[in-house]
Amino acid sequence: MKTVLTIAGSDCSGGAGIQADLKTMAAHGVYGMSAIAALTAQNTTGVAGIYHVSRDFLEQQLDCIFTDIYPDAVKIGMVLEKELIEGIAGKLKQYGAKNIVLDPVMVSTSGSRLLSGDAIGTLKEVLFPLADIITPNVPEAEVLSGVSIRTKEDMEEAASKIGEYFDGYILMKGGHSVEDANDYLFYHGKKKMFRGTRVENENTHGTGCTLSSAIASNLAMGCDMETSIQNGKEYITGALLDGLDLGKGSGPLNHMYRLK
Repeated sequence: MKTVLTIAGSDCSGGAGIQADLKTMAAHGVYGMSAIAALTAQNTTGVAGIYHVSRDFLEQQLDCIFTDIYPDAVKIGMVLEKELIEGIAGKLKQYGAKNIVLDPVMVSTSGSRLLSGDAIGTLKEVLFPLADIITPNVPEAEVLSGVSIRTKEDMEEAASKIGEYFDGYILMKGGHSVEDANDYLFYHGKKKMFRGTRVENENTHGTGCTLSSAIASNLAMGCDMETSIQNGKEYITGALLDGLDLGKGSGPLNHMYRLK
């Protein structure tokens, strides 16, 4: 069985973060493992609190994983503190981690900035160079590039700016776009569109976590990058189309819709 590690925050309501990642991995038939960088008190209506683990404890988790069940791919999600970002980068380099998918969680669904300028700088300088692909949504791409994104052309400009300091694949997610649900992959000056179906479903809690975990799962199974993205897009579209409706706010997806 192929193995995938998620490094992210816990969502006690089960729709995003570590819980969404592990459900996605199980749905893909890979063995999921987790190193928890933060605990959150949250539900479908919002985040009530965040408790960060220490750098030492996060590094202990990573040591235990890499020295026993080595992951075939790694997904990194919400890591908000500079010290934790540096700790993760050190361990990924120490153990020669591969197939690294980085979902740069910087802006909350409500639009609040989650990372300080210091932490964003560390993320870009220390963790980005280790990633094979980053998967920013529109608000995150705006923070990373300094470009206000309203059109496909803006996406291209933003990707070009990010490409000045990041050498890997850049998947610009179009779910926040008013035009369509298409995603755009940029790599060394080349662009590929992944056409998406805009699903009329207000329950989108955890979509970013889910897509990045699906990509990591496909990479672990030996798919190339473009196939992994295409498969991930199809999976998340199916999970949205299932129409699960839980909670009083923006509810979770049905990660196990294929079992029906």
